[in-house]
Formats: sequence, C-alpha cells, structure tokens
Amino acid sequence: MSEDALRAQALAEWLGQHALVAAGGGLLAMLVVAGLLFTALRHLHLRAPRAWLPPWAWLGLWFTLGGGFMLATAALFAEAMEAMDAGEELGLFDQRLAGALSQRLPASALRVVGTATHLGDPLTLVALVVLVAVALLWSGQRWLALGWVVACAGNGLLNQGLKRVFARVRPLHEHGFAVADGYSFPSGHTSGSVVVYGMLAYLCVRLLPARWHLPAVLLAVLLAYCMGVSRVLLQVHWASDVLAGFASGLTWLAICIAAVELRRRYVRGVSMA
Repeated sequence: MSEDALRAQALAEWLGQHALVAAGGGLLAMLVVAGLLFTALRHLHLRAPRAWLPPWAWLGLWFTLGGGFMLATAALFAEAMEAMDAGEELGLFDQRLAGALSQRLPASALRVVGTATHLGDPLTLVALVVLVAVALLWSGQRWLALGWVVACAGNGLLNQGLKRVFARVRPLHEHGFAVADGYSFPSGHTSGSVVVYGMLAYLCVRLLPARWHLPAVLLAVLLAYCMGVSRVLLQVHWASDVLAGFASGLTWLAICIAAVELRRRYVRGVSMA
C-alpha cells in the first residue's frame, strides 16, 4: 500500500474517533471565513464607484467567472471519478471513515443528527421553495421569484443528472436512524441545502435591512454545512459525496446569483441611459 493511502486511512481513522469535535471545529472555521468574506465583499461594494462597468461588461465578466466555476467543478468530478475506486486513496479514505463512524459514534449522537438532517430533506426544501415563491409573488417581486424557483429547481435536476452519470452505491448504514436509497454521488442533501439556504440568504440581503444581512448569511452557512456533515455522520453518504455536493451546489448558486444580479444591473443601466 502506498504512503499516501496509509496517510489517508490514518486521517480517516482520526476523524472517525473525533468526529463531533472535528465537525464542530469545521463549522466554526466556516462561519469565521464566511463572515470575513461577506464583510469584505460588502465593504468593497460600498466603496466601489457606481456602475464602474457597463451592463454588457458585467454580463461578460460574470458569465466568464461562472464558466470558470463550472469547468473547475467538472475537472474536480472527473478526478473524483478516477479516485473513487476502492483501491485508490479517496476510496480508501471514504471506506475507513465510514467504518470508524459506524463503530464509534454513540446512538445518542446519531439520534440527534438523524433528526436535524430532515432540514435538508427534499420535502422540506420543496415546501420552503413554494412558500418563499408565494411570498415573493405576493409582494410583487416577480423576477426574484422566478430566479428563486429556477435556482432551486435547476439544482435538483443537475444533481439527479450527476447521480445517474456516476451511479455510485451508498455506504452500508444499518443503525436505523436514517434511511436513504438511490445513487450516492454527489449528495443531494448537501447541494440542495447550499442552493436553497444560500439563495434565501441572498434574498434576505436584497430585501431586508442591513442589520439582518450578516446573520442571514451565517445562518445559511450553518444550515448547509450541518446538512452536509450530517450525511457523513449518518453514513448514508461517503465523505467525497458531500464534498462534491458542496462543490456543485456552490457553483450553481454562484451562477444563479450572478444571473439575477446581472438582470438587476442591466435594468438599472438601461433606465439610467
């Protein structure tokens, strides 16, 4: 066995032994990074000159960035397809981590995580999408409602397409605290939570007073991160499934937010012309 494979297995074993502490540390790091990034972006936005690029230039810039995100994610998935074999480092890491979690996580922790993970269930997310869409239409925000529905529904279609392409079998989970069927890669719970809660945070930034912006972003990060980690802790997904769910969800979320913002800037640019 190669040295890289041994290191991957050792890391998986350590994470399995300290899963809850590692998950908590990861959540804290994600919240700090998200808060710093949001604060920096808002500072740059407030200090930037108005309309420093014409609408057509914004269009080209954001679609170039979106295409770059998509190509990077596609390359990541292509590498993952080769590395998911049971004899490769990623496959060994996934299997060793799932095995360590099945042996070391107490039933009490699994019960709590199994309850919390329902916040990322398809039924929960669909209900949220419908309620928010109705609220947006009721308040006259037709274009935001359209962007919201297209972003959330489009991610579901994208995830199902990717699952059929990779056709990866889920890890064995017999503890009874969660049941999942269908293909495993990428995690639909993870990508769905990233897009739905991420888009909801974007709507809060667009529509609510400034004092609610950072709390909305941090809450979205907390929910998306916890939904992804819960799938690994419950052993209904391999760790690489969840990482891929974060990658695909963030890519699609960035493209959708950029598209909505582009329309807003374009309309503003036309009205000012």
